[in-house]
Amino acid sequence: MTRWIELEGAVNVRDLGGLPTRDGGVTRAGRIFRADNLQGLTEDDVARLVGELKLRHVVDLRSTAEVVLEGPGPLTRVPEVTHHHLTLFAEGGRHTDVEAETIDADRVLPWQTRQMDEDLRVTGFYYGYLRDRPEAVVAALRAMSLNDGAAVVHCAAGKDRTGVLTALALEAVDVTREAIVEDYAATGERLELVLRRLRGSATYRDDLDSRPADDHMPRPRYIEQFLSVLDDRFDGPMGWLRRYGWTSADTDALRTRLLD
Repeated sequence: MTRWIELEGAVNVRDLGGLPTRDGGVTRAGRIFRADNLQGLTEDDVARLVGELKLRHVVDLRSTAEVVLEGPGPLTRVPEVTHHHLTLFAEGGRHTDVEAETIDADRVLPWQTRQMDEDLRVTGFYYGYLRDRPEAVVAALRAMSLNDGAAVVHCAAGKDRTGVLTALALEAVDVTREAIVEDYAATGERLELVLRRLRGSATYRDDLDSRPADDHMPRPRYIEQFLSVLDDRFDGPMGWLRRYGWTSADTDALRTRLLD
């Protein structure tokens, strides 16, 4: 994959450009990026992002505890960059929401009852973002749509929270479902680097080590099942977004960002 953006202080950064749409088009490069934790960016990284790539908006999906424990990060000191801190549902970490430990199936997945397995667990905490923080999800997508420079959406690993928001954004501009799934799974190529980097922080180390490393792999079926839940319950991701205030003007703004 050639959409990777190589930085010294972040290892899971890629451009959402170049993805195929259902009508035969492709998304535009240089508009929206997705990333892991940006706390470790170097001066050269910041210069590249802000100067060369014209980054102007950072959409930070981490919990308030993560931001407090990790500190503000170097991009917060750049006057050209606007930060949008929009925390999502905290699944179950001691200080963070890196990984879910348990899911109440009856509460999180009321539309079906079956034995809890790994796929259902992941789908449950992905749906938890939407169930518990719909206003943050919609606000984050609107921030990603602002058209005065590039935007980056990130969390800690750039995998789960960022994966869900990215999937919704790509659905809104009619990227093919296959491409959405492939983009989600691409983090697996960098997972070892991501986990190594996060384990260097006391904020994340204990939560990460509470589960085997393989449990953190972003398997395609996880995002496929999550999207199929929205298909079944809300007539698709766009149906869910419309239920929580997303408008045709919002869709047009995001399409302008990624397509026009």
